[in-house]
Amino acid sequence: ELRRVLEARIDRLPDDYRAVFVLRALEELSVEDTALALEIPEATVRSRLFRARWLLRDSLAREIDLTLEDAFNFDGERCDRIVASVLKRMIPGT
Repeated sequence: ELRRVLEARIDRLPDDYRAVFVLRALEELSVEDTALALEIPEATVRSRLFRARWLLRDSLAREIDLTLEDAFNFDGERCDRIVASVLKRMIPGT
């Protein structure tokens, strides 16, 4: 599941950032080789990789936050059952 989410987020990166990210992080090319392959300065490779990682972290963090909200959403009947179960264990006869 995590791999699927990560691949989807990589696919959503802007083209310039995705190209650098794939070559550096996935294909493990050096900064120099990536710069040659993309015909851009090495400094640009470094800055685009930094920006791509930041975009991925931000996107994944938002995805995790949304998932956690759903995972721990205690409301209504479900919440009442959980509270009753906990109280029963804590206070016999409840």
